[in-house]
Amino acid sequence: MDQQLFAEIYDAHAQAVYAHAVRMTSDRAGAEDIVSLTFLEAWRLRETLDGVTSHRAWLLGVAGNVIRNTRRAARRHSDAMARLPRSEVIPDPADAVVSRIADTARASAALAALDQLRRADREVIVLSVWAGLSHAEVAEACGTKEATVRSRLSRARSRLRKLTTAELAAEPAEGRASVSRTAREGNL
Repeated sequence: MDQQLFAEIYDAHAQAVYAHAVRMTSDRAGAEDIVSLTFLEAWRLRETLDGVTSHRAWLLGVAGNVIRNTRRAARRHSDAMARLPRSEVIPDPADAVVSRIADTARASAALAALDQLRRADREVIVLSVWAGLSHAEVAEACGTKEATVRSRLSRARSRLRKLTTAELAAEPAEGRASVSRTAREGNL
């Protein structure tokens, strides 16, 4: 069979093979693959077309075989995948990097904001948060009452939150310069 005759058979029956494949698989994208495989198989078997009375019926038969083979291959693949041991979900390292970048930005903004607090408020925050002292220990270190430490700490945290939010919203270059100055001077 020559290529011209095969091209005519394709033009005449490709749409019918596609419609049959869609009906059989309910998958338009998969049906396109079925059409391709059907005509590839038909080209391979083109020498047997001489005795065929209905090219359409023959092609639909080939398509049926292709569909069965495709389903069988998919089932085998699925079974093989099911036999593989379940792998643990590996966390995306990019998530950790993004988290570290965000944490660094927040920490830098907090350090810059800490520099803007009154000395007494900054001292209470540093002793409580970074040194990990209890309210009673902070009061002893500052030479004040525990109730005063609690109120200063509450006020300082609230102000620090607002200043940190403002720092994060500010230009990156502005906020980072004060952070590096704070870190160099050892004001923490």
